[in-house]
Amino acid sequence: MAIVDLVAAKAHMNITFSDDDNLIEGKIEAAQAHIESLLGFAIEEEFETVPADLKQAVLALVAHFYENREATGVNLFEVPMSVWDVVRERRSYAFE
Repeated sequence: MAIVDLVAAKAHMNITFSDDDNLIEGKIEAAQAHIESLLGFAIEEEFETVPADLKQAVLALVAHFYENREATGVNLFEVPMSVWDVVRERRSYAFE
């Protein structure tokens, strides 16, 4: 289950139409999966209450994925810096 929902993602991106709802839901899943991969743990398994900074990181990445759907053109950006800031502070550095 995603830590942010479609309503929150659309509000974050100021989207009022429903044409891209399925696309945005896919971006939510992809963003959370990517952040969990960087963190080294599943967010919902790690926290009883999901911290606001992790929700914000997912929202920032959803917006980035939505606006930059292909790796061509002038918008060749990595993950937004704010996402890296959150990941750096919360990443699991345990090695097995």
